Amino acid sequence: QLLLGEYGGALAHSGGLRNTSCVVAGPRLVNNAMGWFRQAQGKKRERVACISMRGDRTGYADSVKRRFTISRDNATNTVYLQMNSLKPEDAGVYSCAALISYADYSPVLEGRLVTEHFGSWGQGTQVTISS
Repeated sequence: QLLLGEYGGALAHSGGLRNTSCVVAGPRLVNNAMGWFRQAQGKKRERVACISMRGDRTGYADSVKRRFTISRDNATNTVYLQMNSLKPEDAGVYSCAALISYADYSPVLEGRLVTEHFGSWGQGTQVTISS
């Protein structure tokens, strides 16, 4: 089972940028497609980005398209989320998880993927946005 740890959450300014990392321990990261999620206080967890096992396919929630970039380095077992042009509504606890219900991620899965298709959740890292 994967053990995931997220890092990089902090106070960021609206319009600014923030990078978070998800470090994976356990089996090789290359064997798992990954997703980044966020949960704002009082709201449901929202999937913001996904990346395939090799990193050649990505998908984003409409709310973060063209602002966030997900990437991965399988050599260091790390998944990244680069967040630009931050908005107050981007605040929340950001968590990474492995896609466990499908062999790999593809954009054709969009519309079918739900949170329950992911597992091995990390503890999350808080991103706070100041206006």
